[in-house]
Amino acid sequence: MTRLPDPRRLRRFLHQGGVIAYPTESCYGLGCDPRNVRAVTRILHLKGRPKAKGLILIASDFSQLSPYLAPVPAALRARFDTWWPGPITLLLPAARDCPRWLTGRHAKLAVRVTAHPEAARLCRPLDMALVSTSANPSGRRPLKTKAACQRAFGRRILVLPGRVGNRRRPSTILDPADARILRP
Repeated sequence: MTRLPDPRRLRRFLHQGGVIAYPTESCYGLGCDPRNVRAVTRILHLKGRPKAKGLILIASDFSQLSPYLAPVPAALRARFDTWWPGPITLLLPAARDCPRWLTGRHAKLAVRVTAHPEAARLCRPLDMALVSTSANPSGRRPLKTKAACQRAFGRRILVLPGRVGNRRRPSTILDPADARILRP
C-alpha cells in the first residue's frame, strides 16, 4: 500500500480549500472537502463541469455520508450491505441543509462507500467523506496515473500516489427508490 500524507496536515489542506487527485476503483478522482464551496468550485472549473449536474461523495463508511442525507429508512439501510463497500453509487434523498453545490439541480445526492482500499484508507483517518469525480476535463478520458494527473493539472492540485483499481468503467449509479440504473 502507498504511504499517504499526514492526516492532520491533509485535513487542514482540504478544509482550507485544497483539491486532491487520488486513485479510485477505475481512475484517479478529483476530491475536496464537500463543505468547502471554494474547493468544489475549483473542481468544477478544472473539469469544465456544470454545477447543475451535482457530484458524488465517497466515504469509508456510511457514517461519513449521513450528515449530507435525509434520514434513511431502516429497510433501505438493511440493504446497504448488498451494494457497499463496492462500486455502486446510490442516489439518496439529500438532507435539507445539504449544500446545493453537491446536489446540483437534484433533490438526491450521489453517495458511495468505496471498496477501493486506498480511497477508503484516505477517508478513514480524515474522518470525512470526499467529493469524488473523475480526474479529467469533462468529455475526455479519465486519468489513470499520478503522472498523468500531474501533467494535466500541474501545481493546481495535490496528487496523491497510489494504484487505480481494476474496474474499467466508473461506478454504477443506482436509485434504490425505484431500482433505476442511471449509469451501468
